[in-house]
Amino acid sequence: MNDKQIRAFIKSGVNTRKQVGDGLYIRVQTAGKAYWEVRYSINRKRRFMRIEGGLYPEMSLARAKLEAALIKQKIIEGFDPLAERIREDSMSIKTVNELFGDWFSEISKKLKHPNIPKRVYNKEIKPMIGDLRVDQVNARDIRAIIQKVSVSGRPAIANDTLSYCKQLFNHACKLDLIGANPASAFKPADAGGIEKSRSRMLDFNELNKVFQVFRENQDIFTRDNYLAVALLLCLGVRKGELIAATWDEIDFDEKTWSLPESRSKTGVGIKIPLADFVIDMFTELKVRSAGSKYVFPARRASKRRGYISDDTLNHALAKIFGQKVDSNKEPYPDLMGKVGIKHFTVHDLRRTCRSLLAELKIPSHTAERCLNHKIKGVEGIYDRYDYLDERREALTKLSQRLADIISGENNVAFFPRKISFV
Repeated sequence: MNDKQIRAFIKSGVNTRKQVGDGLYIRVQTAGKAYWEVRYSINRKRRFMRIEGGLYPEMSLARAKLEAALIKQKIIEGFDPLAERIREDSMSIKTVNELFGDWFSEISKKLKHPNIPKRVYNKEIKPMIGDLRVDQVNARDIRAIIQKVSVSGRPAIANDTLSYCKQLFNHACKLDLIGANPASAFKPADAGGIEKSRSRMLDFNELNKVFQVFRENQDIFTRDNYLAVALLLCLGVRKGELIAATWDEIDFDEKTWSLPESRSKTGVGIKIPLADFVIDMFTELKVRSAGSKYVFPARRASKRRGYISDDTLNHALAKIFGQKVDSNKEPYPDLMGKVGIKHFTVHDLRRTCRSLLAELKIPSHTAERCLNHKIKGVEGIYDRYDYLDERREALTKLSQRLADIISGENNVAFFPRKISFV
């Protein structure tokens, strides 16, 4: 058949297929529309397959013959093109974003804190390669990702990013989407380097300067951030445990905070005693939360969760140290450096709490339980006593020592000791 005969056939309006020649067919499915098909036999079965993108006349007769010839060549090589197409259509993982979705659905069931790899992927990996096809990602892409994180001064996150890249593309290899992992050749030395245990802690004199800087720069370091830092020091809890706290966990009458096992890093729930000074801070936060179920409600509307971001305190502290946080704004001066305070992180506050407890002569086994550390060995197995009274005495002693520092030498106007609410 030639083009003239094909147009006449289509115009006739007969909904059927007609042979053009050499296994190529033209098929009319609806009036005025037709597409190309190829007929072939494999494993003693006859099949018809529509040529992909084969709508006539968009695909010309000459192009259709070429596509038919390519399909028949595959048949000669032993491939069933229709079965291959069905398999490709069933494989929904094509881009890196789709690969992450499949990988994350598996690992999230096994991880206690699945939000960590998800946050690293969304912030560090997705913007760089998320829309690429899995088989298009190469080692240069991986290097660009980890170098960008490393240059930003976050070596630990750079190492985490590399680790998740390796796991992600190992998953692709497992699914036979790629033949080799583009991240496999990289080592920690190519990312953040070998991580050293931090030893930074602040003494009482440093803390006095720190809180003074906070008070003098409330436009940079807000009141909620101030109270959060104060609570981290007074209680020694982890940042993630504090910012996700809900008011139904706080018992003002019993003066305790019941941290559930679902949010405890050790996987064990614990009742945290609250000194009077700490109760005052929670009382103020209750008013400031304006009816929210969370102690630190989100400051912007978010569908993801109702409490502040994991980065909120980190960014606030970075600003006060003159670090660039917002790419669209110039950083503030190093306000802490001006008073002789060397850089510290939010997590260093937990180490500081432990060190201050030691300085106050709190027994080690009590101090460790104040921080909800997992006790190792036989002692951890058999000693199930929760040391609530001992911990209350220890944390009360610490809060009393910190009270004047946090409130600003009895600056009642800035930090009222007694706040009532209905």
